[in-house]
Formats: sequence, structure tokens, C-alpha cells
Amino acid sequence: MKDIDLNNLDLSNIGAWPTAVKIALIVIVSAAAAIGGFFLVIQGQIEKLERVEKTELTLKADFESKQAKAVNLEAYKQQLTEIEESFGAMLRQLPSKTEVEGLLVDISQTGLASGIEFQLFKPQGEQFIEFYAELPIKMKMTGGYHEFGNFVSGVAALPRIVTLHDISIVEDKKSQQLTMEVTAKTYRYLDDTEIQEQKKKSKKKGRR
Repeated sequence: MKDIDLNNLDLSNIGAWPTAVKIALIVIVSAAAAIGGFFLVIQGQIEKLERVEKTELTLKADFESKQAKAVNLEAYKQQLTEIEESFGAMLRQLPSKTEVEGLLVDISQTGLASGIEFQLFKPQGEQFIEFYAELPIKMKMTGGYHEFGNFVSGVAALPRIVTLHDISIVEDKKSQQLTMEVTAKTYRYLDDTEIQEQKKKSKKKGRR
């Protein structure tokens, strides 16, 4: 190879080239073909293999997740039963439409029994929320901290759910009397007819 002048090689007559040059050319062409084949075929296969491996990992994780759920299915059923029972117990604490008036009387009597004096006791309009209705009651009353504490405790002890919101207590410096403003909220469950009516209203709003 050292004695061969590559500049004197005739490209149109490769057959007349020296054997060493022919062998070198074959090696170069073979190497180029191998490299080209790698990038054209093997590289694509490698990328495909990587995608398949990622898919395998995803499917394996999904299988393991579903398997874990299947193994714990009975536990999930038990939890669902407990949740339904708990929900039913809470629902029973909500008065029906006919019991709301009695509950309002209970709240008022709790205040009077606590030694406070009502200046305002005004139920607001009902607000419908899914399967229940919320009834806010604006209240303004006078008394002392002790009386207010008894009132809050008495409301908490009622058999029905009543929550207190936006509590504000102000002292009248002249009379040294305390005035508390608060919004009490009581709740009632909706019957099937009312629930259907609320669903219809929600659908109409969604179409607008």
C-alpha cells in the first residue's frame, strides 16, 4: 500500500486496481454499509424496543394497581357500607320540611333559656344545595358572655344540625351590655320531588 499512488488509480477500471487497494475498498464499503444499516434499521428497532419497554412498564403498573384493588375489594365494600351507614345517620339529623318550624322554635327557646334577649330573629330564604336545603337565620341578641356561651352550648346540644356563622360581639360602653349578631344555619333534606326539580333547574342553567 505504501508503494501505491492513489492518484494514478483509474476509477473507470476498478478491476485493474491492485489487490490490496481492492481489499481496502471492500472493507470501507462494507463498513459504510454496516453503519448505514445500523442507523436505517437497527436504530429504528432500538427506539421501537424502548417504546415497547415503556409500554410494558405502564401496563405492569396498571396491572399491579388493579390487582391491589381486586385483593382489597372486600375491604372497599366494607368501607362503602360504613360510609353509607354514616351518611344515613347524618341524613337523619336533617329535619324534614314539616320539622323545620319546630327546629326554629327550639333555637329560639334555647336563646331565651340561656337568658339572652332577641332583638332580631329572622329566617332567610332557603338555599338549595344538591340533596339538601340550607336555611340561614339572622339573629341579633343582647346578654353577657356567660349567657352567650350557654346559648352556643345549647344549640350544639340540639338533636338536629345547626351551625353558627359570622359571629360578632360588640360592647355598648354606656350600658355595658353585649350585643351579638350571628347567622345560624339549619338544614333539611329534600324529598324526591324536590331533588328532581333541582336537577331540572340545573340542566336548564347548563343549557344557557
